[in-house]
Amino acid sequence: MGALMLLIVLATLIILALAEALVHRRNISAIPIRIHVNGTRGKSSVTRLIAGGLRAGNIVTCAKTTGTLARMILPDGSEYPVFRPAGANVIEQVRIVATAANYRAKAIVVECMALQPHLQWLCESRFLKSTHGVITNARADHLDVMGPKEEDVAWALAGTTPVGATLFTAEKKYLPLFEAAARDRGSALAAVGPEEVAAITDEEMEGFSYVEHKENVALALRVCQSLGVDRECALRGMWKAPPDPGVMTISSIRFFGRQIHFVNAFAANDPESTEQLWNMAIGQFPEADRRIALFNCRTDRATRSEQLGRACVHWQAADYYLLMGSGTYFFVKSAISEGMPLKKMLVVENQSESDIFEMIIERAGRSALVVGMGNTKGRGLSLARFFHNRGSLKEGARKEVA
Repeated sequence: MGALMLLIVLATLIILALAEALVHRRNISAIPIRIHVNGTRGKSSVTRLIAGGLRAGNIVTCAKTTGTLARMILPDGSEYPVFRPAGANVIEQVRIVATAANYRAKAIVVECMALQPHLQWLCESRFLKSTHGVITNARADHLDVMGPKEEDVAWALAGTTPVGATLFTAEKKYLPLFEAAARDRGSALAAVGPEEVAAITDEEMEGFSYVEHKENVALALRVCQSLGVDRECALRGMWKAPPDPGVMTISSIRFFGRQIHFVNAFAANDPESTEQLWNMAIGQFPEADRRIALFNCRTDRATRSEQLGRACVHWQAADYYLLMGSGTYFFVKSAISEGMPLKKMLVVENQSESDIFEMIIERAGRSALVVGMGNTKGRGLSLARFFHNRGSLKEGARKEVA
């Protein structure tokens, strides 16, 4: 009797799984435009930009970002947090597709949430089956999962190349690799080159209320135009689209005669992107008496801390390096191995936002540039909010990486 019951249970589970797969397949078929966005940097921004452009073109569009905070974006542009009772799991993409189908969406734009190469492939080949694949770029991040080399990261990202569709990318260094992946899957490759990026004017970038990057806009525009939305219409929609909570912003605070400029660049995780934003911030505020590099570390991102610790020694120098979050030891060890003077590093691990602010004020001089980098999750987002709530958004800030 026990064996019979076991067989009944197994048969029931198999029937339920088959029924769920059939429902998902039906939901996929009901959404004619399916856009899967992957890459090292800019996934959340490009997802939001594409969705905004398509909405402006009167295409009923749902979107989902993983980014700083996972969000489901509805056809009217409103959004709500993605419910995760047991933590993040790629299977939630099935639920996202079902929601879009319930809204009778004609398009869905989904940020790839997977890191492991086999899960990236699974998200594309089973959960989304995209008609338009997007890879923003490929850089040296999450090497512990997708590495050990930067090229391995590019190969992992190529796992979301669609079959018999179109792959869009703004990546230059690994373009031949993505060409090979597209050819292997019978897809066309649409590469966004430097001339398209240069065609985005400074006046057009001023339409964004936050710091956006021309590469992201050019890539999103190419996708929208391929779907029949003209450039001007798509741009208007992109300007209206709410940014990701972790988007780069600049806040200025006047505190007892001291001027503090805080740049929220926590979302930049790989050394190349982070250095670009560090240089941009220095170029924006060359008059600052002090430069303070603030790194938010995470114990579960030890490899990232080690990478940034080694790399920052060779950037334009900061006067102080503040290390917050957890697992700061990995950063300190790597920075010292590259010749960083220990006296320039200040560990503020597990301290409150107010305590960190006080430490910055003590070392600010008459004016200071503070750039937050490393990780948004953990203390990064709360510290960015701390500065934002006490300062004013810097108007007229440059919107591109120099």
